[in-house]
Amino acid sequence: MPRPLWSGAISFGLVTIPVKLMSATEDRSVRFHQVHTEDLGRVRVRKYCEAEDREVSAAEIGKGYEVSKDTLVAVTDEELEQMPLPTAKAIESVAFVPGASIDPVRLSGDSYFLQYDGQVAAKPYALIARALARNTKVAVAKLAWHGRERLVLLRVKDGALIAHVLKWDDEVRDPSELAPKDITVTDSEIDEALQLVDSMTTDDISGYQDEYRKALEAVLEAKAEGRQPPKPSTKAEEPGGQVVDLMAALQESVRKAQAARGEDAGDAEGHEIPKRPAAARRPGQLAVLADSCSRWCLSASRAACTSPGANPVQYG
Repeated sequence: MPRPLWSGAISFGLVTIPVKLMSATEDRSVRFHQVHTEDLGRVRVRKYCEAEDREVSAAEIGKGYEVSKDTLVAVTDEELEQMPLPTAKAIESVAFVPGASIDPVRLSGDSYFLQYDGQVAAKPYALIARALARNTKVAVAKLAWHGRERLVLLRVKDGALIAHVLKWDDEVRDPSELAPKDITVTDSEIDEALQLVDSMTTDDISGYQDEYRKALEAVLEAKAEGRQPPKPSTKAEEPGGQVVDLMAALQESVRKAQAARGEDAGDAEGHEIPKRPAAARRPGQLAVLADSCSRWCLSASRAACTSPGANPVQYG
């Protein structure tokens, strides 16, 4: 398990449960350094003071809030830590709601495990976990962390409590203007779309793998060993143009989905998709050579990844 990121307690009515917060996920993205393309020298970000026109150290850097265009107010870490917030060292439960009532768009993507802190916390921790496991409700709580108060959803998985950070109401934009207007869709087209949904339904998505990362790692491994990066085996198909016959496209999609499951044509019953083998982890860290990697990784992965943009390469 990773090291704790925060320690405090869950406030559950009059029950207090000491806990430690630990990241529930890990970032497996391949990260590049920025380099000078001529000699692969590292390009680093240096922090300069505009007033003195000189580089400053981390110890000289603080926080400032821009009140107006020409006015900054200094704020210290001590002032932030001493703000009178009841959630500064507690995850304060404020409500219990049906899990289905939480709009997924409010999930920020940050998830954390809550580990009970000490034997005295074991029983109340198990109590709330088992209570949540017996119904369809989740806990909504507030937590002050990293310079802001956050709304979190607490649920249970395999006996352990998990916290998912939620967006506040005013952080979610209204999507109503994005919906198509004055579009006619027939009942037959909807029925065919539902049949496609049924033919692609599964209870388990654990077998899917990051094909883009695998292709990128293969490129980097080859370049680190002085070999030519692998070439794509097939030419990627170009995205199609405007759909002329929507019903025909739906019917063909259903036929292909059923064929992939080994079903007879017209059989709309959903069956479990066979699990794909789990992705094998590559040993150790790859030695990264940055020159022309982007060009090679795009060509090598285009055939294997249907949506390369879904996992962008990040700089670190």
